[in-house]
Amino acid sequence: MSCKNRRAWQSKQIHSAEYRHFASWLCDRRSLTARLQARGSFAVRSLRQGLATPTFDEAVFLGIKPGRLAWVREVALLCNGKPVVFAHTVLPWRPRGPLTGWLARLGNRSLGALVFADAGFKRGELHSRRLDQRHELFHAAIDAMQLSDDAPKTLWARRSRFSYGAQSALVTEVFSPTLGEN
Repeated sequence: MSCKNRRAWQSKQIHSAEYRHFASWLCDRRSLTARLQARGSFAVRSLRQGLATPTFDEAVFLGIKPGRLAWVREVALLCNGKPVVFAHTVLPWRPRGPLTGWLARLGNRSLGALVFADAGFKRGELHSRRLDQRHELFHAAIDAMQLSDDAPKTLWARRSRFSYGAQSALVTEVFSPTLGEN
């Protein structure tokens, strides 16, 4: 894989030893919430929610002009009291619809519990990549998962679009290195 491809979001499996440790997390189309709940006590810690500027690659993916505001929600997903996933959701400001209100009211509840409970949601293709300090979400993920003391050089992430009617949200999930050890 070339350096350029390592920095791009990939829709196909990446052939590397590091990827294989996370492949089951990166390729699983089922509910991440349900998978974490099966591992132990599950909780959601809300970190940030409101209007913000999406990352450049999110804006391009969602068709938002770079620099425009969108609805952004960031949470840490905890398993047995430890933050193991940083989740970052972007919803374009327009068109408005039911998804806008639902996201605004989630608080410390899981988005996965909402999208996998309503057949009206459609999930797009999964994309994955390794994030490093150059990616805008890397440091937020390090902080959310409390990895600052022994921060890894890269983190694995996946993202997919969830559509509901005319609205769609891009959900990026960044995984703690501890998940790849299991």
